[in-house]
Amino acid sequence: MAELISRVGNKVSFRVAVPAAEVNRAYDQVWAGLSRDVRVPGFRPGKAPRKVLESRVGKGYVENEVRDRLLQAHYPQAARELKLSLVDARIEPEPLTSGQPFTFTVKGETYPEVTLGDWRAAQLTATAPEITDEVLDRTLSDLQERNASFQTAERPIEATDQVTIEELGEEGGSYPVYLDVAEPHVRDALIGKNVGDEVEITVPAHQHGDHEHPEHTVRVRVQGVQTKQLQELNDEFAKSLNFESLDRLRTDLRSELERRARQEGDAARREEFVNQLVDGMQVDIPQALIDRRRESMLEEIQDDLGRQGVKWGEYESFMREQGKLEEFLADLAKNAESRVKRDLALERLAEDLGVQLSDAEFSGTMNTLAQANGLTPQQLQSQLGPNGINAYYVSLTREKALQQALAGLGGQQTDTQQAGAEQGVSEQASTEGTQETSQPQEGEQPEEQRGE
Repeated sequence: MAELISRVGNKVSFRVAVPAAEVNRAYDQVWAGLSRDVRVPGFRPGKAPRKVLESRVGKGYVENEVRDRLLQAHYPQAARELKLSLVDARIEPEPLTSGQPFTFTVKGETYPEVTLGDWRAAQLTATAPEITDEVLDRTLSDLQERNASFQTAERPIEATDQVTIEELGEEGGSYPVYLDVAEPHVRDALIGKNVGDEVEITVPAHQHGDHEHPEHTVRVRVQGVQTKQLQELNDEFAKSLNFESLDRLRTDLRSELERRARQEGDAARREEFVNQLVDGMQVDIPQALIDRRRESMLEEIQDDLGRQGVKWGEYESFMREQGKLEEFLADLAKNAESRVKRDLALERLAEDLGVQLSDAEFSGTMNTLAQANGLTPQQLQSQLGPNGINAYYVSLTREKALQQALAGLGGQQTDTQQAGAEQGVSEQASTEGTQETSQPQEGEQPEEQRGE
């Protein structure tokens, strides 16, 4: 049961009391899991006494697991019960005892008051690209190109050839070059040359990633020349791609292109509608809200760099040396503000439409997300933590509201709604599920949930 303690402006606090029966049920579930998973010498699986199990996992482990389980279930439920959309929260659990009710207090901050414009009168102009015969023919030509074969040619190099070159010098190495997609300076240097010729290729100054490369010369030797052979567009070509005929290939290819075009049009309408929603809303956004989002985004960038073996301090120093650090930080702040505005607009939209998720809807989506990440539902809940679970619920609600609003405007096609929902909620859960909580050992989010 949730009880609102106070609400002053955007600051809110509430208390949640979990009945003793549910506390006991959580204890039983944790003990059952330990009995199943922990192997104790001298005891058959599931037969070790609780005292022995506790000595294996450490005193306090069971209480921590039970507390986490109760917070993960009852904090999001209480926020929904009180109809609170929390942007930040700190959870203060009271002592936990088997057979006794469990109480915790939440102190947080809700989203600022938002007023939307008349979004029901929105006029959306984005449409799906038209799949013409020209588009279909161009796609078939691309298929020809991707399935082309190459035969050795005893002649000077021509513009569509595949050329094998050996790079001369200490680092050396041989590799193929496809001239029809090669850089102009490479193509111009090689056309007309023969096998055995040594060629100097002048590479102009350019930037690759974060590195500036000055103009330099590479010396290579031509090792082989192969000419491209395109298959004729006929039934045999279609059969090589596992289609019974060229007509069937064209029919199926057009259907697939039209499906992708609808998805592209739907995505464009979504973006157009959200932009209009943001442009028409009135809100006074606390700077702290933007700062928290910026810090969350920066942490994600740092984590991504760390997974690539790059330390943030080194990357920061490099950007400073290149004179790009201020631009990077300015872009980060701008993107953080943009994302906060979108969140606020969609949150207000969900409230205006009275959108809610049933427990069955939410549980089903959580189970699907857990399966997609190779986790059990309980593992996913543990990794997200109470704030992450609540953020995921909020994201699902926003997505449902967006779909409902677009449907009212003659918007989304049903074959792309679910894809948009899965992407949208994953992104938002990752950026919002990192708020501060005081429960023990709150885990990281799964990698698939990171980064918007």
